[in-house]
Amino acid sequence: MTTKLFSPITIKGVTLKNRIVMAPMCMYSSHNEDGHLQNWHRTHYTSRAVGQVGLIIVEATAVTPQGRISPQDLGIWSDEHTDGFKELVNLMKEHGAKTGIQLAHAGRKAVLEGEILAPSAIAFNEKSQTPKEMTIAEIKETVEAFKKGAERAAKAGFDVIEIHGAHGYLINEFLSPLSNKRTDEYGGTAENRYRLLREVIEAVKTVWTGPLFVRVSAHDYHEDGLTPEDYIVFAGWMEEQGVDLVDVSSGAVVPAHIHVYPGYQVKYSETIKNGAGIPTGAVGLITTGIQAEEILQNDRADLVFLARELLRDPYWPRTAAKELGVTIEGPKQYERGWV
Repeated sequence: MTTKLFSPITIKGVTLKNRIVMAPMCMYSSHNEDGHLQNWHRTHYTSRAVGQVGLIIVEATAVTPQGRISPQDLGIWSDEHTDGFKELVNLMKEHGAKTGIQLAHAGRKAVLEGEILAPSAIAFNEKSQTPKEMTIAEIKETVEAFKKGAERAAKAGFDVIEIHGAHGYLINEFLSPLSNKRTDEYGGTAENRYRLLREVIEAVKTVWTGPLFVRVSAHDYHEDGLTPEDYIVFAGWMEEQGVDLVDVSSGAVVPAHIHVYPGYQVKYSETIKNGAGIPTGAVGLITTGIQAEEILQNDRADLVFLARELLRDPYWPRTAAKELGVTIEGPKQYERGWV
């Protein structure tokens, strides 16, 4: 039996052996608030490579110390971080996985001591710190930090870079009218709210020639917020800028009740893919091989991103292959138990 899930795909010269992607998930495991990788990260990510995941995207990695979600986040704001990532990349590639990293800035959702930054001085909720509205100079500094992060990611040998524009973090805060109340060139119209992401993409592409993904929250779940139709416009602009794939998630820019069910975000991926003509990744309570195969066979997405299911089962590709009735190659060391 041939399946789409286990068929290779080539994106800008990088060939993934299957369509299974490990979505970035924060581990909050860096010690000493220095942003450095620990043995936990080496074990965690390499295990999924052994498990035959096609592309592994390292968790949200802060481009500035101020841009961390927590003091335990990984960082890529210093040249001192590069060697650790180079080691991790090599460990994953030994087992045939392609490697990615998500570059991020937490914005108003940073839980840190001291000042935090956002497009507007509006707290996420009543328990959150009120951020400082960014100056133009601070915006330019942040764009430069994304560029430097991308430069370090390239030196570390990553195959893919993903820009984190979702889940209520800084870039998402600029995109959504719920969190962006600016009256300058970074606020108001859709074009203005997109400006920060546009500048980040432009800056990253000056130092990065490989596949470039952007993760978005395609629905704000608020009557005055953004919907997938709004993201068709944004995704069209991304495509014009040379973004290769939009990783479609949703929510978290403002507190909201979200009705979740298996594959609840796949329809947003489908809407953006069909509306903007750009490849997409689907994510959100995707747990079985049959479910993943349906998404791909019906052209609802080009890649399937798994998160919690890969925490539960590092060898999920094998589980999915058995469910779909196909055989995939595993590590030689596991041959006696893999089939």
